[in-house]
Amino acid sequence: MQTSSVPSLLLLLLLSLSSNFLKVALSDDGGGLFCSAPSVIKTETAASSSSKPRYWKVTNPTLSPSHLQDLPGFTRSVYKRDHALITPESHVYSPLQEWTNTLGAYLITPAMGSHFVMYLAKMQENSKSGLPPNDVERFLFVVQGSATLINASGANHQMTASTDSYAYLAPNFKHSLECDASATLVVFERRYSPLENHVTEQIIGSTDQQPLLETPGEVFELRKLLPPSLPYDFNIHIMDFQPGEFLNVKEVHYNQHGLLLLEGQGIYRLADSWYPVQSGDAIWMAPFVPQWYAALGKTRTRYLLYKDVNRNPL
Repeated sequence: MQTSSVPSLLLLLLLSLSSNFLKVALSDDGGGLFCSAPSVIKTETAASSSSKPRYWKVTNPTLSPSHLQDLPGFTRSVYKRDHALITPESHVYSPLQEWTNTLGAYLITPAMGSHFVMYLAKMQENSKSGLPPNDVERFLFVVQGSATLINASGANHQMTASTDSYAYLAPNFKHSLECDASATLVVFERRYSPLENHVTEQIIGSTDQQPLLETPGEVFELRKLLPPSLPYDFNIHIMDFQPGEFLNVKEVHYNQHGLLLLEGQGIYRLADSWYPVQSGDAIWMAPFVPQWYAALGKTRTRYLLYKDVNRNPL
């Protein structure tokens, strides 16, 4: 009789534990469990309705669920042969060579297998950029604050995050970027691949000034920040997805990509892996890696995408 009662006692104990678990999981704060996602959504909604600067989450990232920030050793960053996901908790900042009062975090470099560099530059008070190496072209995009771009003749242009400012600087073009307060930029650099009788020029622009382009078979909105012409050996795309929208084509191509998620969240497929991504995440995609994206959440996704173009792969 005593022996047969043991399974009954165990069953009662399991039922009791299950009941308590559900009560905690369904509580308002989630009791620190993964089921606390609803509280994260409330925070996201409140933040999006406040007067935060554009792209503020790139420089003030959060983890979801938020309590994972305190989990020792946790990171969403992944590095593989044909792709990498570099998330904000993995960033390592150090002084940028030739820049003054500026810290940089390299997100993509040739050490991965890329033929370009992508990094974040955090400019502090009274900071100034350095020049890239000879024959290296540079693209700047402001994600926080403002800075002044000055060329060799003394002409200056104010670049701000509020106006989605960006600049393309041709190889060996003398310039400096100066900041009186603070600014954060994403910077792309690559050694220029020239074509005979084709020359690039300095470009200063704003995302909102660029027209929406046709995307046959797709639903996302596309803007190109550089001219799609032969002198330019890469382009920078701004791609916008509304919640629930996704890429129709499961892309596999010879082009490389470097991506920074400026707004929103979603799921990115890279090769045979599926990654939850959000504002502040950076992605490197090698040639021919399968890639696909779907936007989730309640706000749009916007990402900045590097793509090498206009050159014969031979």
